[in-house]
Order: sequence, then C-alpha cells, then structure tokens
Amino acid sequence: MGNETGWQEVTSADRFAGKTAIVTGAASGIGQATALRIAKEGGRVIAADISKERLDDFVAQNGSLDLVAVAGDISTEETVAAVVAAAGGRVDALANVAGIMDNFAPIHEVDDERWERVFRINVTALMRLTRAVVPLMLEAGSGSVVNVASEAGLRGSAAGAAYTASKHAVIGLTKNSAVIYGPKGLRFNAVAPGPTMTGIVANWGSQMAAERLGPLMQANVPTPATAAQLAASITFLLSDDGTNVNGAILASDGGWSAL
Repeated sequence: MGNETGWQEVTSADRFAGKTAIVTGAASGIGQATALRIAKEGGRVIAADISKERLDDFVAQNGSLDLVAVAGDISTEETVAAVVAAAGGRVDALANVAGIMDNFAPIHEVDDERWERVFRINVTALMRLTRAVVPLMLEAGSGSVVNVASEAGLRGSAAGAAYTASKHAVIGLTKNSAVIYGPKGLRFNAVAPGPTMTGIVANWGSQMAAERLGPLMQANVPTPATAAQLAASITFLLSDDGTNVNGAILASDGGWSAL
C-alpha cells in the first residue's frame, strides 16, 4: 500500500481542447495542480480562490496558458456570479476543490463558529457554485462535475466531527446529483483524497481526538500523495475519459480505504 514515488505526470495535449472548466481553490495545492493540468491539456480555466495575491502569482507564472483568475469568497453569491460571468456562458467542467479542515474536535467539543465555517466553505460554497453552473450544462446537454470529498467522507477516523460531516454531505450531494442529472447528459463524481501534500491546515485541537485517532492514523495512513497525483484522478473524471462514470466516489488515497 502506498504511492508510487517514481510516478511522473504525463499530459495529453488536447484532452480539454475547446472546453471551459472552473476550478476552485486554484491558488494552491490540489486546486492549483488541477487547474494547471487542465490548462496544459488545452482547456480554458476559470481559476477561483480567496487569495488574490497567490492566484495572480499563479496566473502570471503560467502566462502561456489560458487561465482566468477570479478572486473572492466562493461561498458568497457575489463571487459565484463573478466566476460564472468569467466563464462566458459556457462551462464544460467544474472541479469543486476549495475546502478547509477542522481541528479534529469530537462533537461535544465543536463550537458553532467552527461548525458553520466548515460547512459554509466545504458544502454551501460547493452547492451554490454548482447550482449556478448546472443550468448552463443542462442547456448544452453535457457537463462534468467533480467534487473533492475526503477519506473523511468514507470513514469516521480521519478528521473531526465538523469536517467528517461536511465531507459526508459532499458525497451525498454528488450521488443525488448523479441520479437527477445523469439522464440529461451530466456526470457528477467525487474524489476522496487520503493524505496529500497540499496547503490545507490540520491541527490537533482535541486531546481526546489525538488519543483516539492518532494511533489509528499512525498505523494505517499511507505515504502522502502529491497534489499532481490528485489532479490526475480529478481530471480523469472531468474529461471524456470518464464517459461511463457517474455517481462514483473515487478513493485516491494510496489504498487507505481498502483497510
């Protein structure tokens, strides 16, 4: 079990040619790697993130690629509208990557502020952007959405109560959307990453959680994947290569979910 340390990304030049994709969380980590891969493979990418400085740096460093930066809080209707407007009336693919971690707190230690923030970013923002994009996909008769869930959406031992509940919600939204929109030509799938070298911050804020979950993670968690490895999983599902895949939850976790 684990990741292939010698793996090298191999892009396909025209896999997203002529297509417009939206990627959230695009200023760092998995979101940035996903935006970069789609753009390298010929796509036009609306790169959204709350950090304007990092987003602008990313776009500037890749001036030869078709990247359009939209900075703002994706959980607000204002930023959602700006992202959709930047797409110019066409969205072929949507990668909902943006998210935050909790502090591993079990339910009796969770405060309202943390709970509401985790759900606002991990679930509500994803719902609002998807809600805005689906009508464009329905009009086109095609479209692919990939939501980034987590190993915490598959088990109860990977995070705290808030994050775990939020990622289970992401998986529920993915499956429901796959059922509803599949006959209309839209595909909805999710990727459930395990440990990944990315920008998300995860600090132990609960002694109870550390005592209970720490030993489980030390025994079972595989070597962290790179952001590019996760981007490979996401772009497979977003692309036409995933043509017959709808409603799937792809565990991209080095085998952790098999334990």
